[in-house]
Amino acid sequence: MADLKDRMIRAAKLDPALYEEVEADKTALPQALLIVVISSVAAGIGVVGVAGIKSIFALTIISLIGWFIWAFITYYVGTRFLPVPETKADYGELLRTIGFSNSPGILRIFNFIPYIGPLIAFAASIWTLVAMVIAVRQALDYSSTGRAVGVCVIGWVIQIVFIMAFSKIFGISVLPG
Repeated sequence: MADLKDRMIRAAKLDPALYEEVEADKTALPQALLIVVISSVAAGIGVVGVAGIKSIFALTIISLIGWFIWAFITYYVGTRFLPVPETKADYGELLRTIGFSNSPGILRIFNFIPYIGPLIAFAASIWTLVAMVIAVRQALDYSSTGRAVGVCVIGWVIQIVFIMAFSKIFGISVLPG
């Protein structure tokens, strides 16, 4: 199993070869899971001053469930509604690549810093979304980034609705600031 830290750095650098690598590496699922957990814990720590200690646990659970949902939606939309002739993917490939695309999310730990923290958290969220577009483009074998953006936006909107609903249930704020 390749070194997690190096893979996370490559994922954050938006390296398409990394996403191809983890797409093909069936043993990378535990690493992808760990990245989602680390990113979620970082986000929870970033809002702990506003949402309390329960935010760490809640955001981790919400993010893990959201990851499974987003990967499934992305897989389904990308292979059923927007495939290209080269598209050959399975759910595991999307779980692995999307999991690694969460690497920049670790920066959300800085959300607690007045004024600049929410900007860092917002930038990390956008960076993560860009990484996901690359992950999806590679996993679904798209030559068009625009097609990958479309698939990601559909999944992202559905996941945001899910996260907002579950955040209300857990009684925490997931919005920066």
